[in-house]
Amino acid sequence: MKKELNFEDAMKKLEEIATELEKNDLDLDTSVTKFEEGMKLSKECSKMLEEAEKKISILIKDGDTITEEDFE
Repeated sequence: MKKELNFEDAMKKLEEIATELEKNDLDLDTSVTKFEEGMKLSKECSKMLEEAEKKISILIKDGDTITEEDFE
């Protein structure tokens, strides 16, 4: 069972992959595999950011009532 990464772990893994690719000491097949893994992680991070952005809201206290507005 694959453990789901949180955003920070995914970014750390993405940075590690970028560092490995920048060293230029990997063979072509390994480089392509690492690149594909990095692209998947990048998409996952983007998705996590989009979901977090949707959840962000501003609470405004107006007297005794609290209203919720979307964050822009």
